[in-house]
Amino acid sequence: MTSRDHFVLTKAFHSSGDVIADRRAGYARMLAEGGDHAAAADLMTQALEITPDWAAGWDLLGLYCEKAGDVSGAISAWRHLEALDDNGVFGAGLKLAAHGAGIASDGTAVSYVEALFDQYAPQFERALVDRLGYRVPEMLDDLVQAEMTRLGIESFARALDLGCGTGLMGEKLRAKAAYLEGIDISAAMIAETARKGIYDSLQKAELVATLNGRRADADLVTAADVFIYCGALQPVLAALVPALQPGGLVAFSLEAHDGPEPLFLRPSLRYAHGIDATRDALVLAGLEILRFETAVLRFDRGAPITGMLIVVRKPPLELNAANDGQSDGGDVAA
Repeated sequence: MTSRDHFVLTKAFHSSGDVIADRRAGYARMLAEGGDHAAAADLMTQALEITPDWAAGWDLLGLYCEKAGDVSGAISAWRHLEALDDNGVFGAGLKLAAHGAGIASDGTAVSYVEALFDQYAPQFERALVDRLGYRVPEMLDDLVQAEMTRLGIESFARALDLGCGTGLMGEKLRAKAAYLEGIDISAAMIAETARKGIYDSLQKAELVATLNGRRADADLVTAADVFIYCGALQPVLAALVPALQPGGLVAFSLEAHDGPEPLFLRPSLRYAHGIDATRDALVLAGLEILRFETAVLRFDRGAPITGMLIVVRKPPLELNAANDGQSDGGDVAA
């Protein structure tokens, strides 16, 4: 099961407002669950002839066409969806871009990601950990612990877990941080993790906007499988670096690809980043690369998804001061 599959949940099955159209959509769903996606698409087409303004119905038709191998039919359905979904909740633009029928945005599709994880929240951990072999929080925590040992860091005063989800990363960080904050775009995810009592504070917010409003107070920031929904890395780093204390660490994961493009939108609607482009972006942001490893992050449709596990550091204040001193001395000597 993939994130694309998860999105066709509660919102997609809201009533069309017509009993006959709803009945046909229900039959279509049963056919799709049985693997007959072509027949499901035919029934959804009939339903949409009755209710042509049903955005969720066009989303379902696109999904069924895609799974039946009818990419042109899926693209047509998503074009109808895009015209009806002003807020972008169904991610029509992303779906079109992933199939070469549009241009992907460089930033987060906020409405889509929020709706996706609001619906995904109740089954999030079971799907990721049990079905998809997800181990990113554990792997990132191992890297953070190794750097703590190497740098002589006993604990962090204030840690910030971006895209905290249901707290899988937070569970690893709790013993390492005196104060642990969680931020997530999904209210349902926040509600799930609040029950666990892991974090000292939780906030529903879009991460770039939140980081832009912070002072430099975090000495650890984590983002486990979060930036894969954010698009270009540079705007995220530009907001993140000022929120870090000098010497602060950032640990995060990205999906990787080997192509020449710095950014690639997968059919899963997650972004994959180029390895060399990622290194360049980190250096350009003024961050010191401490760890940069590739690993299998999870499985998707039975195939391993290779990604990057990264730990970087904002230069310590004393290094900046030392450099300033050297510069001043040089000017005087000149």
